Amino acid sequence: MKVATVVLNWNGASIIEPTLRSLKNQTIATEIVVVDNASTDNSVELIEKKFADVTLLKNRTNLGFAGGVNTGIRYALDKGFDYVALLNNDAVAEKNWLKHLVEALDKDSKVGIATCKFLRTDKKTIDSTGDFYTIWGLPFPRGRDQEDSGQFDKPEMVFGASGGASLYRAKMLKQIGLFDEDFFAYYEDVDISFRAQLAGWKVAYVTKAEAYHMLGATNQQVKGLATYQTLKNLPLLLWKNVPWALMLKVYPRFVIAWWAIGFSALHRGQIWPFVKAIVVGGLLWPKKLWQRRKIQKNRQVSIEHISSIIDHDLPPNARKLRRLRNFVNR
Repeated sequence: MKVATVVLNWNGASIIEPTLRSLKNQTIATEIVVVDNASTDNSVELIEKKFADVTLLKNRTNLGFAGGVNTGIRYALDKGFDYVALLNNDAVAEKNWLKHLVEALDKDSKVGIATCKFLRTDKKTIDSTGDFYTIWGLPFPRGRDQEDSGQFDKPEMVFGASGGASLYRAKMLKQIGLFDEDFFAYYEDVDISFRAQLAGWKVAYVTKAEAYHMLGATNQQVKGLATYQTLKNLPLLLWKNVPWALMLKVYPRFVIAWWAIGFSALHRGQIWPFVKAIVVGGLLWPKKLWQRRKIQKNRQVSIEHISSIIDHDLPPNARKLRRLRNFVNR
């Protein structure tokens, strides 16, 4: 099987070297493809000088995470690669990371995505062991901020995969499409996982595959980005993917959750990201309705199956919503 590994870079000159060295040390062969998202630092010069054997693709503008990795994925698909891995430019992979992910896809032809145990750089705090999607319309990385004490050492099927350190089957990508570039960044990996699940593919969590993440090293450079993208993308994620039969359960809860996030942003003085999210998200709704029709028309699994892989509780980080729910239920 031919494997390409895509690393998206934006102004990552100070962090990308360990990432690329970890990929060069992988125990199986992979073509390393760096996509530069119109960096303004010396990233390109550094890569060309120190990693001349790496394939370097240059975007003329910053296309965000979704558009950026799609540049690399399209290159890999055009070159006939069977699998495409993604690794953040602020992450480092253990030498057998890719080997274990490939084995998961080789083992089961219905697995379209394999994800790893993604730890923080202290190597003991969990960043993600796959993603879950809740009945409240809120995704969350499994185990985030927990200390890794073996509670996620069992390989299993999960709802979704972190786009920061996962492997994708080319056949699946050709069927369901690439990352949704309207998301730009945030939850585009949950969206592609949701589309994969609806199309009948599975997502495997591979505990032996480990990588380490410097959380948010790139996105922290843009003030208000997380608020804007979260408020814009969460409704798009729900609108595209949640089947109508589940919408009555999900949507009322989601409205409460979205406004709770929105009011929190306003309380912090982030008025412009809040307003921009409503305007831009609203303009995208007709397009997402058209995409939704195609996605749901091609759904290969039952409503019962989708309901069974959705978590029917709030994400563990939604403390204020938990208090509100408990108050209402008293």
